[in-house]
Amino acid sequence: MKILVIGNGGREHAIAWKLAQSPLVKKVYVAPGNAGTYREPKVENIPISALAFEALADFVKSQQIDFTVVGPEAPLVAGIKDYFQAKNLLCLGPSADAAKLEGSKVFSKEFMQRHGIPTAKAQVFTDISAAEAYLKTCDFPIVIKANGLASGKGVVIAQDRLTAEHTVGEMLSEKRFGDAGEKIIIEDFLEGQEVSFIVLCDGPHYIPLATSQDHKARDDGDLGPNTGGMGAYSPAWMVDEALQAKILATVIEPTLKGMAQEGNTFQGFLYAGLMISPNEDIHVLEYNCRFGDPETQPILLRLKSDFAQLCWDALHNNLHQHNVQWDPQFALGVVLASVGYPDNPRVGDVCPTLNNIPPSNTYKIFHAGTKIEESRIVVNGGRVLCVTALGDTLNDAQENAYRMVKKVAWDGVFYRSDIGHKALNK
Repeated sequence: MKILVIGNGGREHAIAWKLAQSPLVKKVYVAPGNAGTYREPKVENIPISALAFEALADFVKSQQIDFTVVGPEAPLVAGIKDYFQAKNLLCLGPSADAAKLEGSKVFSKEFMQRHGIPTAKAQVFTDISAAEAYLKTCDFPIVIKANGLASGKGVVIAQDRLTAEHTVGEMLSEKRFGDAGEKIIIEDFLEGQEVSFIVLCDGPHYIPLATSQDHKARDDGDLGPNTGGMGAYSPAWMVDEALQAKILATVIEPTLKGMAQEGNTFQGFLYAGLMISPNEDIHVLEYNCRFGDPETQPILLRLKSDFAQLCWDALHNNLHQHNVQWDPQFALGVVLASVGYPDNPRVGDVCPTLNNIPPSNTYKIFHAGTKIEESRIVVNGGRVLCVTALGDTLNDAQENAYRMVKKVAWDGVFYRSDIGHKALNK
């Protein structure tokens, strides 16, 4: 098989790397890819933007690509699945209407309310005066979200009313997130542990993937602004078989059933960001219509089953035939970002040591914001690498990952030093 992966982040590097391991796969193309995908065996970068649908479809037809896997949310929300489907091209991902679960937080909140899916109480605002009046009635902390896509940065946890009013002003008046912030949601803050729960769906069937826990806050101790994710580990410590069954029954199955009832049958990766309370009450914080980043990296490092076969069968309604196999070890990934991330990351720095890191069965360095420039690996974005490692215990995985982090760090790197701390504290 020949496969096209769309995107240029760490998630797409991990997807391409895992697909290329399949004996069924002859070649994986990545559009546009990064310095990591450029160096993978059986993988080739293609200089086509993730939103250039016509050029992507022409490439798929000219190269007789068997199917396409879409990594990031933007092309899915913009309708790449519908565009490819109209041309009879196989594309793993939800339709534009189904991708509204991520593309519009207002849509997803109203969808959850319609279908009895547990979520925090919330109000929607377009007017700053109305939002500020509502804030006067709120208990703090409170959560403020931009409605549209904001690369994981459109969520602010305001600890007090002054911060909340400033955030509302930034979103609605100053247009910090552009059109994504024309509507905002103000919702109750929930206490507990966050869990990333991802399933692969073929329409009528789904299979749960390994659980994981993301670290959204920029700084150690879960402080600082929200980011696209500073690291993740798998499996999530709090999700046992009983809790997984409860998540499937109260969140995943009602979501897929509700989408189908509304004419938006979901195919692809469905991500539910969950808050698990101390007494194991479950609330949905958000949906994503694709694999998480950086959760993909530790999850796929643990996957033993043939990923290409799984994706192919998801496109042909055959997932019910699978019993997915996972490495029993823990995996932990640390994101190495550029100084100034998330608001003003510095680009252009050289990562000199990456060329000297040998391959290993214990760790994998996934690239995100990198490019090749005069045979050097250069910083080309906010999140630059995700150094991911396995270990018999989570502590082992953490030690293995940070050992490699210190070897590949460059002048101008920024990373958290406590990925996995919540689980290790337990």
